Order: sequence, then C-alpha cells, then structure tokens
Amino acid sequence: MMSQTTVADATPELGPRKGLRGHPWLTLLSVAIGVMMVTLDGTIVAIANPAIQKDLGASLADVQWITNSYLLALAVALITAGKLGDRFGHRLTYLVGTTGFALSSGAIALSGSVSTVVGFRVLQGLCGALLMPAALGLLRATFPPAKLNMAIGIWGMVIGASTAAGPILGGVLVEHVNWQSVFYINVPVGVLALALGVVILKDHRPEHASKSFDPLGILLLSAAMFCLVWALIKAPAWGWGDTRTLLFLGAAAVAFALFALWELRVAEPLLPLGLFRSLPLTAGTVLMVLMAFAFIGGLFFVTFYLQNVHGMTPVESGMHLLPLTGMMIVGAPTAGAVITRIGPRLPLVAGMVLSTVACFGMTSLEPDSGSFWMSVWLGLFGLGLAPVMVGATEVIVGNAPLEHAGVAGGLQQAAMQVGGSLGTAALGAIMAARVDDLLPGRWADAGLPPGTPQQMAQASDAVSVGLAPVPPGTPPELAAKITDIARDTFVSGMSTAFAVAGVISVFAAGVAFFTKRGENAEAGAGTPHV
Repeated sequence: MMSQTTVADATPELGPRKGLRGHPWLTLLSVAIGVMMVTLDGTIVAIANPAIQKDLGASLADVQWITNSYLLALAVALITAGKLGDRFGHRLTYLVGTTGFALSSGAIALSGSVSTVVGFRVLQGLCGALLMPAALGLLRATFPPAKLNMAIGIWGMVIGASTAAGPILGGVLVEHVNWQSVFYINVPVGVLALALGVVILKDHRPEHASKSFDPLGILLLSAAMFCLVWALIKAPAWGWGDTRTLLFLGAAAVAFALFALWELRVAEPLLPLGLFRSLPLTAGTVLMVLMAFAFIGGLFFVTFYLQNVHGMTPVESGMHLLPLTGMMIVGAPTAGAVITRIGPRLPLVAGMVLSTVACFGMTSLEPDSGSFWMSVWLGLFGLGLAPVMVGATEVIVGNAPLEHAGVAGGLQQAAMQVGGSLGTAALGAIMAARVDDLLPGRWADAGLPPGTPQQMAQASDAVSVGLAPVPPGTPPELAAKITDIARDTFVSGMSTAFAVAGVISVFAAGVAFFTKRGENAEAGAGTPHV
C-alpha cells in the first residue's frame, strides 16, 4: 500500500529549531513581504495612471491597457503557475516570481513609451502569478494544521494593510516624487523578499507530486480564462448584448468545456477535477468568487464617490478607506485564531452576514453624507471580509492534497480575480443602466436645456463615474443645478449596485454553510471526500 503525504508528516510541530531555514514564522515573514509587494502594486498603480497618461501622452485606452494587461496576465497564469510550484517546488517558483516582479517593476519605471510599460506590466502579472500561489503553498507545507489558520490570518492582514497603503503611498509618491517612484519602490522590497527567501525558505516535495506537464490543458485553460476576463473587462464599453462580448463569452464556455473533457482523460491533469469532489473545496471556491464580486465590484464605485462626488484627493480618499482596511488588518489574524478553534463554517457565515449588512447600509448614503456613517459601513464591511478571506482560503487550500497545494493556491487567487472582474463589470452595467434610466427624466424635471442623444449619452457616461457634465462657460447657477442632478443620479446608481452586491452576499452566506475544515490538513492527502 502506497504511503500518503500529509501536512503533519511534511512539517513538524512548531518548536525550537536549529538554523533559520524552514522555520514556520520566518517563512511567513518572508512570503508576506513578497505578497505585500504584489498587493501594494494592485492599488498603487491606479493612482499613478493619470500622471503616466500625461507624461507619456497616452490615450484613455492606453491607460486602460496598463491595468488590463496586468490583470489578464495574472488571471490567465495563476493556476498554471500553481502547477509549476507543485512540480518544481514552491520555493523556486516564489523566488523566480519575486525576482521577476522586482525587475519588471524597475523596467517599467525606466520605460519611455506606453507600449513598453504595457509589455512589462504583462511580465509583472506573470511573475505575480508565480509568486502568489507559491506563497500559499509554502505556508501549507510549512505550518502544522493547528497553526495554519493563524498563518493565513496574518497573510490576510498583510494583504489588507498593503491594500490600504497603496492609494495613500501612491498619492504621496506621485505628488512629491514622480510616477516612476511607484514602480521603483518594488525593487528594494523585492530584493529584501529575495534575500530572505534564499536564506529562510525550504522546499517541501510531496511524494506524489506531478512528474509531467499538461500542455494542452494549459493552452485550453489559458484561452478560456483570457476570453472570460477579456469579455468582462470590455463588456461595459461594448455592451453585454454586443456581438463581440457574446463571442468572447461563448469562446470561454467552449474552451472551459474542452478543458474539462481533456482533464478527465489525461494521466496527470493541470487541474485535477477530482478536487471538486470535495464539496467544501467547491463551496470555498464559489464563496471566493461571490465575495470578490460584492467586495471588489462594490468598492469600485466608492473611490468615485469619494473623489468625484465629495471632491477628495486620492490621498484623502485612501484615508477614508482606512476603516475598511483597518478592520481587515485587525480581523484577519483574529479570524484565523477563531477558525482554528471552532472551524471555518460559522465565521464564514457570520462574515458574509456582516458584509450583507454593510452592502445594504451603503445604499443609504447620500451625496452629502458625512464621514461617520460611511466609516461605519466600511468598517463593518472589513470586519465581515476578514474571516471570509482567511476561512475560504483555508477551506480551498486545506481540502486539497498537499501535492496539489500550488494548484489550490492558484485556484483561490483565480477565483478572486474572476469574481472581482465579474463584479466590476456586472455592477458597472447595472450602474450605467440605472443612470441611463434616471438622468433624462431628472434633467427635464430640472428645466435644463434638452441635449441631443449623443450629448445625453456623453452626460450619462460622465455621471456614471460621479462627474458633472458641465460644459465650459456654463453660468454658475446652471452649473450648480447640473452638478446636483449628476451627484444625485450617481448615488442612486451606486445604491442599486450595492443592493445587488448585498443580494449576492446573502447567497454567499448560504454557500458558506457547505464549508468545513480541510480534511487533508489533518488526514492523508488522498482523494478528497465530500
């Protein structure tokens, strides 16, 4: 009878150790620095985009590519990158990803054209895809079961802290240095992460790790993820009923179907579909998608609300998001401790219930709402998200065999990327539809001069991001009236979007009932069981 590899077998209990290599808490410190670099980059670059556009003479489409190229590369490569970690070791893929991310960041800072920036952003996304699943794989292989949730909780705290710091640090750097400094900052962080990784990280090679690749599976999954994420990115501009959107969604569905059929036939699949025989793992993946839909999709509008409706600077808006990220920072390690004690199910359900209350609370905001209630709802949102980030990650990674820890880490990250893209696209479409429905009537009721269909379409586009479509030279009284209508209409659309996010959160709370502690974190790493 073949022996089975377990986390407990692969990693001794925490205690006195000789030397630094393989020490669990130092491993956590090492990978946290790399993860911080990637998550910081996710929010800091958005602040730099206007400065890049001005300095390099870029169009709006060019600037969108700076964001979309990174997102596409990251989403397409995550599961494949996790497989590479399972095959060659998570230490190696983490170190390669860290080095590549730092070098591509420095190359972006030295770039003199938008096309060069976009090209290196693709490389940055691919390296980030190597780094993120490898970090989870290293934690899974290094920490014993009793401490894994706490480690993932601190990992989630780092993500929350760096997400919070991004807009603030980015605003300071762009305002007082230049946009290049936003990318240069990754170089010393990457060097530190690499140095610590070389000294501290230890490879853990499970007995049943894959010995071969699945080239056709990689091609089919990459094509499916590209078509899906590209359709979600472009749908707000093209329209959900546009032929191009439907073609990309259809191509994604076909590629996913072919991928699933191939994975059932190949000897060593890229993504073993047997993983999804574990109901908790499947529920955790669905929960991650739904959580990201509500969280990333809903918060997409909050930055417009703060900056365009309330007139805040990027740094000020970042400060106003601190209740959200602050509660995530406090709540993530606490959630890890609670989940270790009582299991993930109740904390996950409670977290999504709190997120639901926060989403519906956000629907009560008005154009002139003060900071108090905004802080209450954002803080509640962060408090609800903390156990979900930690618990859903543990459910996915912990219910996968150790030899598939990298693939599970890639699956967790891919679920979050797809959920966030879907939420931003779907809630954006709901916002646009609501604005298109309300604006003409409110415009006419205010006695404003009627515009041509083209002018009203342009006005709707502006209002959808919280801007007032005031033409140059408009008399102050008329400008004030247009501004009031634009803000009221935007807030109505935002309220509708958050109401939908709240409904999604209710459904997610139901999905959370099907989660449970990872069997493979405590038992053998055999085939998952329901």
